[in-house]
Amino acid sequence: MSEDAYTRAGVSQGDAEAAVASLVSALAASAPAESRQVLASGHYANVVRLDERTGIALSTDGVGTKLVVAEQLGRWDTVGIDCVAMNVNDVVCVGAEPLAMVDYLAVERADAEIAGAIGIGLARGAELARIEIVGGELAQLGELINGLDLAGTCFGVVALDSLVTGAAIEPGDPVIGLPSSGLHSNGYTLARSSLEGIPMEDERLGRPLGEVLLEPTEIYVKPIVGLLRSEVDVRGLAHITSGGLDNLLRLEARVGYEIDDPLPVPPIFTLIQELTDVPDDEMHEVFNMGCGFCVVVAASDEGEALKKLRASYPGATRIGRAAAGPPQVTRTG
Repeated sequence: MSEDAYTRAGVSQGDAEAAVASLVSALAASAPAESRQVLASGHYANVVRLDERTGIALSTDGVGTKLVVAEQLGRWDTVGIDCVAMNVNDVVCVGAEPLAMVDYLAVERADAEIAGAIGIGLARGAELARIEIVGGELAQLGELINGLDLAGTCFGVVALDSLVTGAAIEPGDPVIGLPSSGLHSNGYTLARSSLEGIPMEDERLGRPLGEVLLEPTEIYVKPIVGLLRSEVDVRGLAHITSGGLDNLLRLEARVGYEIDDPLPVPPIFTLIQELTDVPDDEMHEVFNMGCGFCVVVAASDEGEALKKLRASYPGATRIGRAAAGPPQVTRTG
């Protein structure tokens, strides 16, 4: 099998999957006999049982090599939004309402100006997600870090009888896609490799390329929490990150998904593919391709769900349906 473009750029999805499997296996070997863990590993967030009625949802994630672009441009005021988004968008996927987050900033050398700019983004992200940043850690790791790394951990609360796991999804249930704001925070190693040599000031996409690459990850919490509080039967929630629409398979549903009417693909993805001739399948494996979040609802609630979601995202639309058959995502559109 020929090496794919992402691997040539420096990231092996296969190696990452094997490493995660090894890590999970080691952790499982030492799991307590009476665990408070509610969900199996592999969901967007996990839930710890607090009591018989309430669970705490937890997730951790970072911004990745999008930070390299921020360093190139000397602009750090947006990556905090990305850090918040990558965490809260996962926590809400189990039906939880995100409440608070802590951040972790690892640096080669502490810089007050850069830290302050990152803080501006974190504060803006918290405002958009309606959470608090209640603490964090700054570590100076000059022997390990060349530049900096930014990550966070978010927690939320959920009633255990209101968990959204995907288990209730049935064939015929609509999959509603919410538009992304661009690359979000995934696939930047391949994106940067593909765009190498193009000045950050290049405006072929209608504005400077650097601005397009630093466009913050969309935060979907407000409309999703609103939908969860409504009468709509929400059966599955999927944050579309690395892995593309195959992230739907992380839901606990014994169905496949047929995607026949995908959302429009933003020009940045088309440019990346044109410059390096990345195959369609790999593009959909690495990037969100214009769909940043998916909502699966009962077929009878499709109209009401679209009405509510379009109040925040006019471009929200049914992109496909759950289908009987093996757990796979089939793209026909």
